[in-house]
Amino acid sequence: MAKIDDVGGQRARGFAFTQGRGFQRSTGPAAPEDARGWLDRYQSPREDLDPSPTVSDTVKYTTCYMCACRCGIKVHIKDGQLRFIEGNKDHPVNHGVICAKGSAGIMTQNSPAKLRKPLLRTGERGTGEFREIEWDEALTILTERLGKIRDSDPSKLAFFTGRDQSQSLTGFWAAQFGTPNFAAHGGFCSVNMAAAGMYTLGGSFWEFGEPDWDHTRYLLLFGVAEDHDSNPIKIGLSKMKARGAKIVSVNPIKTGYSAIADEWVGIRPGSDGLFVFALIHELLRADRIDAEYLVRYTNAPWLVIQDPGAADDGLFARDADGAPLAWDAVEQRAVPATAADIRPALVGAVTLPDGRRAVPSFHLLAERYLDPQHAPEAVAERCGVPADTIRRIAAEMAHLAFQETLTIEQPWTDWAGRRHERMVGRPIAMHAMRGISAHSNGFHTCRAIHILQILLGTIDVPGGWRYKSPYPRPAPPGPKPAGKRGETGPGKAIHGMPLGYPMGPEDLLVGENGEPLRIDKAFSWDAPLSVHGLMHMVVANAWEGDPYRIDTLFMYMANMAWNSSMNTSETMRMLSDKDPDSGEYRIPFIVYCDAYASEMVAYADLVLADTTYLERWDCISLLDRPIGSAHGPGDSIRQPVLTPDRDVRPFQDVLIELGARLGLPAFVREDGSPRYPGGYPDYMTNHERKPGIGPLAGWRGADGKDAGKGAPNADQLDRYVRNGCFWHFELPPEQHYFKHANQAYLETATRMGFLDKPEPVILQLYVEPLQKFRLAARGHGAVVPPADKRQRVETYFDPLPFWYPPLEEEGLDEGAFPLHAVTQRPMPMYHSWGSQNAWLRQILARNSLYIARSTAEALGLADGDWAWVTSPTGRIRVPVQLMDGVEAGTVWTWNAIGKRSGAWNLSTDAPEGTKGFLLNHLISELLPERNGYRHANADPVTGQAAWYDLRVRVEKAPPKERAETMPRFPAQAMPPGVEPPPAILRTGGVFRPTSRGVRS
Repeated sequence: MAKIDDVGGQRARGFAFTQGRGFQRSTGPAAPEDARGWLDRYQSPREDLDPSPTVSDTVKYTTCYMCACRCGIKVHIKDGQLRFIEGNKDHPVNHGVICAKGSAGIMTQNSPAKLRKPLLRTGERGTGEFREIEWDEALTILTERLGKIRDSDPSKLAFFTGRDQSQSLTGFWAAQFGTPNFAAHGGFCSVNMAAAGMYTLGGSFWEFGEPDWDHTRYLLLFGVAEDHDSNPIKIGLSKMKARGAKIVSVNPIKTGYSAIADEWVGIRPGSDGLFVFALIHELLRADRIDAEYLVRYTNAPWLVIQDPGAADDGLFARDADGAPLAWDAVEQRAVPATAADIRPALVGAVTLPDGRRAVPSFHLLAERYLDPQHAPEAVAERCGVPADTIRRIAAEMAHLAFQETLTIEQPWTDWAGRRHERMVGRPIAMHAMRGISAHSNGFHTCRAIHILQILLGTIDVPGGWRYKSPYPRPAPPGPKPAGKRGETGPGKAIHGMPLGYPMGPEDLLVGENGEPLRIDKAFSWDAPLSVHGLMHMVVANAWEGDPYRIDTLFMYMANMAWNSSMNTSETMRMLSDKDPDSGEYRIPFIVYCDAYASEMVAYADLVLADTTYLERWDCISLLDRPIGSAHGPGDSIRQPVLTPDRDVRPFQDVLIELGARLGLPAFVREDGSPRYPGGYPDYMTNHERKPGIGPLAGWRGADGKDAGKGAPNADQLDRYVRNGCFWHFELPPEQHYFKHANQAYLETATRMGFLDKPEPVILQLYVEPLQKFRLAARGHGAVVPPADKRQRVETYFDPLPFWYPPLEEEGLDEGAFPLHAVTQRPMPMYHSWGSQNAWLRQILARNSLYIARSTAEALGLADGDWAWVTSPTGRIRVPVQLMDGVEAGTVWTWNAIGKRSGAWNLSTDAPEGTKGFLLNHLISELLPERNGYRHANADPVTGQAAWYDLRVRVEKAPPKERAETMPRFPAQAMPPGVEPPPAILRTGGVFRPTSRGVRS
C-alpha cells in the first residue's frame, strides 16, 4: 500500500498519511500494517512515545520573577537557548507548583520589547526620540549630575523604585546618598495592610503571615484577588478543599478564589470594616471571646488614663519605671501589666494611686463595638450583606472556635517559663489583600480584621493565622524613619533608613513649621504612618514643586506614565510639561531603568537598559521581603541562567558602581577604591548591615555553618546555587506556634538576629502611638500639627479602629456617580509584565467593563455593547460584559491589560491598545479641595493610594461611535535598537524533531 512519507510535517507529529485511510497515528519509522480493522486502530492507536525525552542539556535553578510569589524554578536550556521552565519541587514557597505566569517566563525573556543599550533623549519628552550611548557615557552623565546634587542638597534627588525586589539595597543606597526621598511601590499596593499589621501584632497578611493551611477549618478571605502569593494560596486552598474545611470569600467580585469558595459574600467596596465590626459586635454580645488569650498575650488589660484635656489622656498608665499597669482583680491594686501571674480585670473603671481614673483597654473596645450602631441590622444596608448572614457567620466562627478547638500534642514553654503540655488553637484563619488595603479607610479596616482574630484567640495558634518567620517583630515596631532636619545635608549620609515606623509626632520628618521634608510628603502631617512612602504622589508633587523643587527623578521599574499612576493622562502631561517662563521642564531630569520599552521609557532623559530576571544575580533578603514560612525563615537568590545578547547591565550592579563613583561611604574603602568591585554578587556576600547580619542568612560564618547571623562566607553564593538557590531553616515542632510568646522561638529569633532581645511580642488591641498623634492635635507636646491639620489628625488617629466612608465620597453627588469601580488582577497576568507576553496575551489580550446583569439591563446595556464611564475626574469609552457574580452597585475590570498603542513593542493595532483600557484615567491623585488644601487621594493615616474608592456612572455609547477604547494617545515610538516585532512571535521551533533534515 503506497504511503506518502510526510505531508505538512505530520509525520514529525506522530501521524502518517495512508492512501485511502487518511491520517493515522504512526507507530514508528516503518510501522507495518497490523491485522486489526480500521475501527480498532482508530479507537486504540499505537503510539511510539519516549517517556523520558531529552528536554535540555543544562538545568539551572533560580527564582521566578513573573509575579511577587518568588517561587523556585528549574530552567532547562538546550544549545544555549531557553527551552522549558518548571517548578522546583524542593522549594519552600511553591513545592514545585508553577502557574501560567511562571512557565510563560520563556516569552517574557524572548520579548521583542527588550531594551538593548542605554539611551539618551534627543527629542521632546514623550516622543520616544533617543540615541544609543555607551555605558561609560551614561554613568558619567549620571555621576556628574548626582555628584552636584549630593554636594549641594541631596534631597534634590528623588529615588523611587517600583516592583523591584531589592529594596534593602535601594533604600540603603538612598540613605548613603543622603536623600530622604526614597520609597517603593508599597504605597500603591498594600501599606495599609502592612502598617495595620505591624502596629497591631508585629506581622501582617501575605509576606509576614499566612493561614495555617494544614489545620484551619474556616477561612475568611477579605479582598483577595488571584495575583499576590497565588501559588501558595492555591496549594493551601486545595488542602482545605480536600479536608472539607469552609472557605468564605468577602469580595464585591466572584472570580478566582471567590468562585471556588464555599460562600461568596458580595460586599460593597469600602464597607468591609462595617461587616467586621458587626461580627465583633455579635461575638462580644454572646461572650464568645478568648479572655484567657487576651490576658496572656495582648494589651487588653492595660489601663488607659481617662483624663480629658490632660497631656496623657488616652495613654497607658505606667509605673515609675515606665512599665504599663493593669488592675489585679484579686488584690484590687495596680500592678505591672507584663507580670506573669497577675489576674487582671478586663472591664471596669479604677482609681490609680495618684487619683486619676483609668479603664482597661478592652473596656474601651467593648464599649465601642457593643454599641447598637455596630449591630448587623445597623450595617446591613450600607455594606450590602444581610443581617442574618452576618449573624450566621459570627455564629459559625464562635462554634468552631469554642466548641471545636484544635489540639496538637506538642509541649512548649512560654516567655514566663510556664510549661504547656500541648498546643491548643482555634481553627479559624483570615487573609486580606488589596481589596481591603486600597481604600482610604483601609488602615482601620485591616486593624479591625486583626482585632477580630485576636478576640477569637487565633493569632499563631494551631488552625489560626500564623507568623512567617522571621516575624513577629515587636509591636509597635521599629526602626523609626531617618532623614530629619539636621540629619541631612551636603555630602552627608543618612544614618538609618528613609522608611520606618514612627512612634509619635517627634518621629515625623517635618520642618519647624510642620512642613514636609520629603517630596512625597511621607511621614508628614499629611500621612504620618506612611511606612512605605507615597510613590503615587512623587510626579505630581515634583511637577508642582510642593513642598519644594527637585532636580532629578530617578526611577526603577515604575511605569508611572501608564498603569502605575493614579491618573495616567495627567501624569503624562506633568512628565513632559515645561515652565512657560524658562522653557525648561518642570521636572528637570528624569532617569529611568527598565528591561523593556514600557510607556515610561518615552518620558525619560536617560534610560538605563536592565537585564531580565534570568540574566542576573538577585537577592530576596530577610532584610527586605523574605520568603519565610510559618515553619521557619527562608531567603533566596537569582543566578544568571542566560547570557544577555544585548548591551545591558543589572540595575543592582549599576547602582553599586554609581555608589563607588560618587564616593558614597558604604560603597568605597578608605582609599576610595570600590568596596564591592564584583558588583551585586560581591555585595550580597560581603555586605553587613550590622555585625554578622547581611543580605543572605544562609551558610554564614567562615565555614558556612552559621544561620541567620555570622561572618561573611566566601562560598555562600555557591552553597545557595548547590541548594537550588534558596535557604530554609526548619524550626523544631515546639517553635511552630505561639511565636510571639514562645520562649524557645524568641531565643532562636534573637540568636539568628531577628529580634534584639528574647522578649514577648504583645498584641496591641489599643495602639498607643496613634493616641500620641491625637494628643499633638490637641496641642500637647513639642511637635504639633499646623492648625489646618489638627482636626484631620484628631479624627483619624483613633487608637481603636473605626469605620468612615471613603474620603472621595465626601461631598460627592452619589446620584450622579452611583457605582463603585474597582479592578482585579487576573491570575495569568502581573502588572504590565504579563500583558506583553505572547503566550499570556492569548489568554487575555483585552478587557471589558463587567457589570451585574440587573444593573446593566436597567442601563439598557447588553453583552458586547460599548459604554462611556464617567467619574468626577475623567471619561473613558469601554466594551461591556454582563455577569452575575458581581455586587449590583459595582463595576470592575482586569487591571493593566490596556496598553498605550505601540508601547512594549506591540503592534499599533494590538487589542491591548484598541480594546484594552485602564480605570486609571478616571482617578485623581488629589481629593477635592477642603479648606483651601487638596490632600492626596489616600488613607489619611498611611498615605495608601485609595484607587478602590472610585465612583462612576455608566452610559451606553451611541451605536455610531467607533468600537475602540477612549481616550486615545499617539502611538509610542520604539527606541533605537528595538526592532519591529515579527508578525508571529515563535519560540521553540528549533527544538522540534526534524524531518528530512529540515526543522519544522
